[in-house]
Amino acid sequence: MPNQTQVIGISNAIVDILSQVNHEFLEEIDATPGSMNLINETDAANLYNQMTQPKEMSGGSVANTIACFSSFGGNAGYIGQVKNDRWGRIFIDDMVSMGVDVRLPPAETGSATARSHVLITDDGQRTMQTFLGACTELSAIDVNEESIGSTQIILLEGYIWDIPDGEKIAKEVIKLKANSSVKIALSLSDSFCVERHHHAFSEITQHDTDIIFANENEMMMLTQTKNYEDMISEASKLNNLSVITLGGKGSVIVNGSIITNEEAVTTQNIVDTTGAGDTYTAAFLYGLTQDKTIPECAHLGSWSASKVIQQIGARLDKDIIGKYEPR
Repeated sequence: MPNQTQVIGISNAIVDILSQVNHEFLEEIDATPGSMNLINETDAANLYNQMTQPKEMSGGSVANTIACFSSFGGNAGYIGQVKNDRWGRIFIDDMVSMGVDVRLPPAETGSATARSHVLITDDGQRTMQTFLGACTELSAIDVNEESIGSTQIILLEGYIWDIPDGEKIAKEVIKLKANSSVKIALSLSDSFCVERHHHAFSEITQHDTDIIFANENEMMMLTQTKNYEDMISEASKLNNLSVITLGGKGSVIVNGSIITNEEAVTTQNIVDTTGAGDTYTAAFLYGLTQDKTIPECAHLGSWSASKVIQQIGARLDKDIIGKYEPR
C-alpha cells in the first residue's frame, strides 16, 4: 500500500515543452495566437526541432497543480500514463524531483508519451500544439484502492473525460469516496471540455464532488449561465465548494450562501500565463490541508498566481514560496 498523502492527482500526463517565440513563428506554423491544436507525433517532432532553447518539464494542468502543491510542502501523489521513452522519463524524473509520489510506472508498449509545445509570445500569451499520445491510454484498472492509497483529496482533471476510460475512472474514484472519508475535487479544464461532457460534469458536480476549481467561462458553461450574477446564483445551489478564478478581477469562492471575494495580486511584469490557474489551485488546496480559512486559502492562491506569471513555466521555486507573508 502506498504511503499516505494529502492530495492525489489523476490526469493526462503530458510533457510541457516551453519556448518563447514571436508572432511570425506562429504564422509560419499556421497557429492562431492563444489556441490549442492537436497534432500528430511526426508534426510534434518537426515542431520541436524548430523551437529555440526549449524548456522541458512534466505538465498537464493537474500534474502542474500536484507538483506545485508538493513545492509548498504538501504530501502529494500522482496517477497518469506515460511510456518508457525519453519523454516519459523526463515526466517522471521531474515529478519525483518535486517530491511527488508517482504511482503508475511507465508503459513498455503503446503510444509515445504525450507532449504539449507551449509557444509563448512577448505579451505572455501561450499557444499550444499538443500530441496526446500515451496519456489517453490511462486505464480504469490503474485507478484503484491500492494505487490511490490513503489520501485526503483526490483531484480529477476534466480532460480525463476525453479519454476512452474516462467515465470508468471517474466511477472508480466515486466508488472509493463511498467507502472512505476522501474528498473529490474536480478541475473543469476548459469551457469546451465542459461543453463536450456537460451531462457528466453536471452529474458529478451535483452529487459526488466536494470542491470545483474553474475559471469564469468554465463555471458559466457548467451552470448554463451568461453573466456573473446568474453564475454565482447557480453555483450556490451546488452542494460543494466552488472556487472560481476571474483573471485580473481575482477570484470568488462559493459555498452555499457564503460568498468569499478575493482581489487579484496585481503585477506589471507578466512573462507567461501558463499555469496561473494550476498554481492557484495548488496553493488553495495546500491551504485547505493546513486547515486555513477560505479567505486565507484564496489569498495564498492569488499571491501564488501573481508570482508564477512573472516567469516561464508553471513551477514556483521553494525560495519564492518561502517569501509569502500571510495578511
